[in-house]
Amino acid sequence: MKSVNTSRRDFLKMISAAGGGLVIGFPFSGHAAAPVTTDNSELSETYYHDAFIQITSSNAIHFYLPRSEMGQGVYHGLTTLIAEELSTSPDLITVHHASVDKAFNNVEFGVQGTGGSNSMRTHYLPLRQAGANARMAILNAASDQLNAPITELTLQDGQVLHQNQRYPFGDFVGVASQHSPPTHSPLKPSADFLFIGKDRTRIDSHSKSNGSAQFGIDIELPNLMRAVLKRCPVRGGTVKSYDDKTAISMPGVKCIVQVNNGIAVVAESYWQARQASSKIVVEWDLPELAKFSSADFKHTLHTILENEDGKEAYIKGSGDTLLASSETVFTAEYWAPYLSHATMEPMNCTVRIENNQCDVWVGSQLPDVAKGIAALYSEIDIENVTIHSTFLGGGFGRRLSADYVAEATTIAKASGLPIQLIWSREDDMQNDFYRPASLVQFSASVDTNGLLNTFSVKRAGPNIQPYQIENALPGLAPAFIPEGITQWLSEKGHCLYKSWILDESSTEGLYESYDTPNKLVRHVTVDPGLPTGSWRSVGHSISGFFKESFIDEIAYNTQQDPVEFRLKNSTQDKVFSQVIEVAAQKADWGKPKHAGSSQGIAAHSSFSSTVAQVAEVSVINNQIKVHRVVCVVNCGMIVNPDIVRAQMEGGINFALTAALYGNIDVVDGAVKQSNFHDYPILRMDAAPEIDVHIIPTDNPPTGVGEPAVPPLAAAIANAVFAATGKRLRSLPLTMG
Repeated sequence: MKSVNTSRRDFLKMISAAGGGLVIGFPFSGHAAAPVTTDNSELSETYYHDAFIQITSSNAIHFYLPRSEMGQGVYHGLTTLIAEELSTSPDLITVHHASVDKAFNNVEFGVQGTGGSNSMRTHYLPLRQAGANARMAILNAASDQLNAPITELTLQDGQVLHQNQRYPFGDFVGVASQHSPPTHSPLKPSADFLFIGKDRTRIDSHSKSNGSAQFGIDIELPNLMRAVLKRCPVRGGTVKSYDDKTAISMPGVKCIVQVNNGIAVVAESYWQARQASSKIVVEWDLPELAKFSSADFKHTLHTILENEDGKEAYIKGSGDTLLASSETVFTAEYWAPYLSHATMEPMNCTVRIENNQCDVWVGSQLPDVAKGIAALYSEIDIENVTIHSTFLGGGFGRRLSADYVAEATTIAKASGLPIQLIWSREDDMQNDFYRPASLVQFSASVDTNGLLNTFSVKRAGPNIQPYQIENALPGLAPAFIPEGITQWLSEKGHCLYKSWILDESSTEGLYESYDTPNKLVRHVTVDPGLPTGSWRSVGHSISGFFKESFIDEIAYNTQQDPVEFRLKNSTQDKVFSQVIEVAAQKADWGKPKHAGSSQGIAAHSSFSSTVAQVAEVSVINNQIKVHRVVCVVNCGMIVNPDIVRAQMEGGINFALTAALYGNIDVVDGAVKQSNFHDYPILRMDAAPEIDVHIIPTDNPPTGVGEPAVPPLAAAIANAVFAATGKRLRSLPLTMG
């Protein structure tokens, strides 16, 4: 497997030099494929403004990957779809990270983006169709050249087989390229699958193991300088004055420049830049956020929930009006704090501005936003901006934002040097777009048969969407819209979401799964101004803990087994009830595997997938120990079972970190946590045994990158209650 990181323009040069060949376009976004003329005189063929498969005369098979690979497995998974239809091992396909084109837009986002666990779901059929079309183009050409009926031809690992003879695909691309490519070729029946549904080593695993895979932080260019930015400790603060007399004379320092949100040091090495940055003395103009401390935020939200009705997000039946006449009403309140993403690879971006061209090397979940941001801050026409996409060392939603691209571009422009901006772990922890803190209040009643009758929930806290708009809009707005107008529109988003528009991520997952005939969901926006963003599984990461903890409380308060109660109240959602039933069976519900441990169960649907988890937990000396997690997932048809298991395991450990340790404290507007000594992550000795079971189904694939996260905290909290009789309603989970 060869991993290539290159721009679209350079890629076209490369494949032209390789002999042109057969190009198969396939529009993911509905953007029609259309032939275009390039300005490169080396190209004599017609290419398509579209994602494509290309097979060259030298028998190289190229796949242009439309989504960003951040560890979730799309590099291998999407390539497997092409490989299956070509009956060619994925290892024999060269994968190229896509640059920016409308054809690569995510059909669910409307922009070129990776997130929402939708890559496999939205590409499963289009990519297979593209592969099938390429297969038929090769077979048609081979049939002509070999004077043999197609029924006598088969494909295997880049070869056409006929009467014990093997011919490379490349022998037929010349003829194939002279004809209009097939468009609706039959897909391979699942009974003939060679790769889909089979465990295979990921094609990017070798390069990531030996260090040859290129992440953003790995970029090297001639005369590349490193940059470090000294930012205000309170987000939104600006420079009032600064003294750089000591820093400017330090070894390796090339220049020190003031940008819109801080003072940047450009030096020959990262360490030189960081050392010099520490010697700069800055006086800051502090924003309104400096008045906020998080210590009392939970109490503030409680008071607001008690006194404000909020906006109606969802209503069913009689809403919550029947609670007033119910004989017994169950209530509970749950809390989740701000959280950081803490990706393995801190934010970084490399920018070179030369000859009215701006080249950007970056790992981004929204590369077209990154391109627009680079154009805006470099003041270069967007057609002259090139994004060189790389592997992402973790995303989890953090790389949906382009703040680090704006900073790097501004520093490159101000310094006149090619620079790589690298954030330290402290920069990353204290300048994140955090998972929003949230408080919810539940009320519910059950009927005489022990079935949920009325279910009411009200959530208070910040929204995510206004910050996403504020971050992305400047990069997406047409060039003719003045920057001041774009900024005004971005800021207005906060007012709109507070008073008029509902951010669905603020209430998603709080109410959907159970049969309850009467439901009411309300939301109160309370935002102190700390920037928030999508965090792995977004609103579901919070609502899974809230909802499944409350459901467990009702089960125990009505003397019903937690598994049986869930099954009785989810008869309308067969997938949901099935994963609960299978999880209980696989975990041997009621008979923990580990001596002295107790079990807790939780289930949640998100990103079109459904996951149930049973946690085995013990509490010794007031310390929570998670011994085992049994996870059952229904995520449609499986392309690579090993990737699904890996995502379930990774999601569980990611969620366990948040459940046991995760907390961001804000003091006078500044984030207190700075590194892993005070924002700990799960250590290997605390990681549980994990058993993953996949429900077999022929339904189309759904998401796997995020759905393992939501149920985990509730499963642990419910197990703690079973062990101790104590309900833990606040994250992180502690017995103190």
